[in-house]
Amino acid sequence: MERHYRVVVAKPGLDGHDRGAKVIARALRDAGFEVIYTGLHQTPEQIVQAVVQEDADVLGLSLLSGAHMTLVPKILKELEDASLEDVVVVVGGIIPDQDIEPLVAMGVAKIFTPGASLPVIASWLEEALDARERANG
Repeated sequence: MERHYRVVVAKPGLDGHDRGAKVIARALRDAGFEVIYTGLHQTPEQIVQAVVQEDADVLGLSLLSGAHMTLVPKILKELEDASLEDVVVVVGGIIPDQDIEPLVAMGVAKIFTPGASLPVIASWLEEALDARERANG
């Protein structure tokens, strides 16, 4: 890892299931990332404010409610409005196959669906961030 990266893990919307987000947060912490978990029921504005306040490199969104095609575009727009297009956005949760390509086209860097291994997630994130550091360095 080029440096200690900061990751904000957020649960947007009304989804009240956060076990997966907590597992991911712990796994990323154990892999050397600095992780900030925002808690449940966050609005797009609250999530982006957390990214700003924490000077995060990554925003990880955990979505199980089916509202990803509504919430993710709002969050991406909020990031753009805050001039935070360089923040790597990853999405995890119940994302139907037909929604993956449109989310990536909107600007999501990677989508992890159920069954993605924790070491694979941490490794992908480290490689993506290290590549970004080298490109910007």
